[in-house]
Amino acid sequence: MKKIAMFLLGMLTLTGALYLAGLRISRTENRLYRQEDVGAGQAAKRLPEQVISKTNEKLREEQKDCYAFGKLTEEEKEVYLEIIEALTAFKENVKLSSCDKELISRVFQCVLNDHPEIFYVEGYSYTEYTLGSLLKKITFTGSYCFGPEEVRERQRQIDDYVNQCLAGMPEDADEYGKVKYIYEYLIHHTDYDAEAKNSQNICSVFLERRSVCQGYAKATQYLLNRAGVYATLVLGRVVGGEGHAWNLVRIDGEYYYVDTTWGDASYQAVGGGNYPIEKIPTINYDYLCVTTEQMEVTHTPENVVELPLCTAIDANFYVREGAYFTDWDEERIKKIFTDGYERGDTYVTLKCSGPAVYRKMQDALIEKQEIFRYLDCPDKAVSYVENEKQYSLSFWL
Repeated sequence: MKKIAMFLLGMLTLTGALYLAGLRISRTENRLYRQEDVGAGQAAKRLPEQVISKTNEKLREEQKDCYAFGKLTEEEKEVYLEIIEALTAFKENVKLSSCDKELISRVFQCVLNDHPEIFYVEGYSYTEYTLGSLLKKITFTGSYCFGPEEVRERQRQIDDYVNQCLAGMPEDADEYGKVKYIYEYLIHHTDYDAEAKNSQNICSVFLERRSVCQGYAKATQYLLNRAGVYATLVLGRVVGGEGHAWNLVRIDGEYYYVDTTWGDASYQAVGGGNYPIEKIPTINYDYLCVTTEQMEVTHTPENVVELPLCTAIDANFYVREGAYFTDWDEERIKKIFTDGYERGDTYVTLKCSGPAVYRKMQDALIEKQEIFRYLDCPDKAVSYVENEKQYSLSFWL
């Protein structure tokens, strides 16, 4: 017997059964992990079977820096290589070396998590060949939102964006500097828009300049990889249960989390008052190179492969910028505000190492109003934001 199934967003939906020459054919659909619901994709086609030869070592070698690939078993890696070869060549009805449908689904997501450049794939279909109750083989077909010619044209436009972006990166930037630069660049050049086109892939960011979380995260990964920084995609949920995507990066051998979407803070109100719009910050650095403990306050990973425990803080934004406090330090606080005024900053943020330090900072600066010792406030009014979950206090200058 033969069964055909399609995968779009993790949902298994039988769309009918057809009997032909003793073979039973049924179809199923499943899309990639998304933040927003989307319509069903195109139906699977019955095509002649194609066979990919045993994957070569060159293709395997090219995956050595891919995070998800490195977490797979040898059987899963072989399927991964078969899938990526099929997708990049737009092949259809390719025989896979495994008949485990759950394994295929998991590995397919690993391929897309590792390869943001495969922006033209939105799902896949598979065909089961059975003899009685015995499953003999499965063939694989990608679901493509763009054809090969359009992919080449879009890639040309993507290259233009990427080259322009990376041309502005300081030549002496270390790995942290590259991550910070790309984080800021994407936030300054992208608007969050739930209605953005192609919001689940890099085209939304690089071509449309507007996206949602998965577009932000895949664009961050793509740029960091191009800049020589190890990065992968992370899928999960945030407070309230909404699906979300962010990144895992490696800096100087240590892992950190980065959430460029949540770093885009231009939509936030300031202090709950009528503060001038030009004073509203565009970037929130609370999600630039953070630990697992910090991230899991608001984010819950549901990733397809195991993630490392991120404990290092050396490349955390506030640590690197000298705004991380393990205790009250009046002289350093004074310097931060003085430097902020000299640079023309619109606000400064003080990051605390934990709840005890945060409460001490909050009590001194807000409850006892010592903030007026550091701010130039002729009208004796202060606009600020308290972020108890991230142990940070932001003040507008």
